[in-house]
Amino acid sequence: MFSGSIPALITPFRNGAIDEDAFARLVKWQIDEGSNGLVPVGTTGESPTVSHEEHRRVIELTVEVAAKRVPVIAGAGSNSTREAVQLAEFAERAGADGILSIVPYYNRPNQEGQFQHFKAVAKATSLPVIVYSVPGRTVVDIAVDTIKRLRDECPNIVGIKDATSDMGRASFERITLGDDFVMLSGEDITALGYNAHGGRGCISVTANVAPALCAAFQNACLSGDYATALTIQDRLVPLHKALFIEPNPAGVKYAASRMGLCSEDLRLPMVPVTEGTRKAIDDALVHAGLING
Repeated sequence: MFSGSIPALITPFRNGAIDEDAFARLVKWQIDEGSNGLVPVGTTGESPTVSHEEHRRVIELTVEVAAKRVPVIAGAGSNSTREAVQLAEFAERAGADGILSIVPYYNRPNQEGQFQHFKAVAKATSLPVIVYSVPGRTVVDIAVDTIKRLRDECPNIVGIKDATSDMGRASFERITLGDDFVMLSGEDITALGYNAHGGRGCISVTANVAPALCAAFQNACLSGDYATALTIQDRLVPLHKALFIEPNPAGVKYAASRMGLCSEDLRLPMVPVTEGTRKAIDDALVHAGLING
């Protein structure tokens, strides 16, 4: 259902508003370059600082431009269960193919609270639900046993976006949740290891600016050609690292601006990257063959 290279799309801004033309071009380019799916308005899409109206509009645009050529997994997460349910319901009405729902952040629910939260989201939609585990941003995390309990209770909870960097957890997910459970990495630099442990793709930041390379990398992993995947990994590792020197998505928006995809405009409290980081990203883009030195 969901596999391969799936960019967590940036949301281009210009003069304080969403740059719809740039976003539409980005979506089309991603598909033309071989991306296997699209995630609008996740964390990389600055979901914390877009309005509800803007959030809905970005999903609509993605669905419209994608035109069923690749699946759209709409960001629909919140630390408010009511809000997460409303976003999931809208994503289904808008024609998305699935939703990505983050572990509730800041209010730090225990495992029972997380179970009830995701159960409510899943019961509100017929769409496939991918649970997003990223403890570096949410503080608390969902246990694999809780995911299994959810999967058993809610058949439309079909996968995990795992940004824990814990390869041991990846193997535990696979043996606990089964081969049919969709395991997607949420971290570019460790996606190679995650795939070796049973993953089938990555919801990627780097794919915003290197979609063809990220797609080739994931295709090689899916075909079991880890020698080719390692060669591509070596081209991308400096970029994977440089994009996260400062908080995401500041780095990838700068990289996108260097490639002429959109402006690097961000919404406060996010600010543009420093000169030192710009140099590191430029060097990484050259190393990957994405811009000229």
